[in-house]
Amino acid sequence: MLQLPHQPLQVAAVPPQRAPAREDEAGPWHTEAVCRRDEAGLFFAPSKEPTAARLSREEAAKQVCARCPVMVECREHALLQPEPYGVWGGLTAAERRVVLARRRRREVELQKAAAADRIAAAG
Repeated sequence: MLQLPHQPLQVAAVPPQRAPAREDEAGPWHTEAVCRRDEAGLFFAPSKEPTAARLSREEAAKQVCARCPVMVECREHALLQPEPYGVWGGLTAAERRVVLARRRRREVELQKAAAADRIAAAG
């Protein structure tokens, strides 16, 4: 992680109870999350964080996500909620907004195609 020596990396505390209470046979997915162990502060920005520090922190968080066994579940949780802040499932809030916009466009395209198919089948 790249840091300037005169600007220590500042991290914010993780908001409590951010993970859902959903459980399956093995228990809640978030209990297996790597970020719950010791790097949790990487995932949420402190106030007035400089851009270079934010990019560095987000990259470090994404590296933690890359080795997480529940990254996909975490990402889907953040997209379905939707979580407005932090790095979840290897995606920043801005990256999640892009994914959600693509999903919305894809859904509209699928609905249009289905409507066209119904019209063609009826005619």
